[in-house]
Amino acid sequence: MRFILMAVALIALCSGTCNKAQKLVPPCIQQKIDAIKAQTVWNPPAEVNEYLYQGKLTYLITSNCCDQYIMLYDGTCTPICAPSGGYTGKGDGKCADFSTNATHIRLIWKDERTR
Repeated sequence: MRFILMAVALIALCSGTCNKAQKLVPPCIQQKIDAIKAQTVWNPPAEVNEYLYQGKLTYLITSNCCDQYIMLYDGTCTPICAPSGGYTGKGDGKCADFSTNATHIRLIWKDERTR
């Protein structure tokens, strides 16, 4: 019985703090999200996804229109590459292995506003 009570207490305690830890976003990525929110709705709507790529957490931010690169950033918002987008749709060629070697972690944010 004592074990069950401890387990329930641990789950209750972790549900508040563990979810916060899982939802942490680097401040510069949050600034990029806030900047997008200040603009009119993109077409297609903006998304920010977190990936594990080359052993690091990275952040893929969609573009606001056609033929633009979809940029991948590290946790300090330093651009790494553009895995897709541009005129060819194949990005800038600097991370051609992204689609096969990156692991999607989570959708961080999607603009749900409507036009």
